[in-house]
Amino acid sequence: MKIQFEEIKPDVNSSFRLMHNPKLNDLFFWHFHPEFELVYIEGANGTRHVGEHISRYVESDLVFIGSNIPHLNFDYGVQTDYEEVVIHIQQDFLGDAFANTPELLGIFQLFEKSKFGIAFDAETKQKVAKRLKNLYLLPHFEQFLEILSIFKVLASAKNIELLHTNPVENQYNKKEQERLKHLYRFIDENFQRKIEIDEVANLSNLSNAAFCRYFKKRTLLTFTEFLNFYRVSQAKRLLLLDKNVTETCFECGFESLSYFNRTFKKITNENPLAFKKRYLEK
Repeated sequence: MKIQFEEIKPDVNSSFRLMHNPKLNDLFFWHFHPEFELVYIEGANGTRHVGEHISRYVESDLVFIGSNIPHLNFDYGVQTDYEEVVIHIQQDFLGDAFANTPELLGIFQLFEKSKFGIAFDAETKQKVAKRLKNLYLLPHFEQFLEILSIFKVLASAKNIELLHTNPVENQYNKKEQERLKHLYRFIDENFQRKIEIDEVANLSNLSNAAFCRYFKKRTLLTFTEFLNFYRVSQAKRLLLLDKNVTETCFECGFESLSYFNRTFKKITNENPLAFKKRYLEK
């Protein structure tokens, strides 16, 4: 099982990246990133796979994952109507003040424990579930304060489960991390136009054939498949911002509406218009 490096950018004018209902249940995404991750999911029974820990969660889950710990998206394979919140926090969160501010000591210690992976009990989930689900409604400053307050609750939770007996060390080659990070950044900056294999192969200092073998080995997807997954994820975001299907198609780098519709349905099991109607009606 190959692992993917995920390039994460904070939201504009924010210290975090907040994702409300990212809906990746059709994608097996075994990945890691330097950012800490807090994930909450409800209305689902699924797999909790963090580092070497594998278990099943029932109805809901709340887990805090440390920096660079490989993990599977918690909604993988879920077919029920679920809700999910994912927060990514930068490694240098609050800088030196984080470790040296007495009021933040409990939260700092929680971040240290996240090296093991932490799962929280039903009582803690009940305390923070609604607050997490409402985060996306808040302006950035209020969001920042609310996230700090939520972490204060998590830091004082009495019944937590450490998912490993020792801190998890990611042995993934740093050179590979940088190469994939460079590729993902290139895709993020250029997905709206046609990308030739020559370009990404040259970027990786590989021949076309060697690049295709390398990329498939590392991601389990061909470059075209990966690019389509990325474009469809961007298309979902635009559709939920009430863009029409034709605008979304061409803004995400697809060259024809028929190919966009076909690819979107292959990945999500529904066409773009049905996806947009279903979520906007909610």
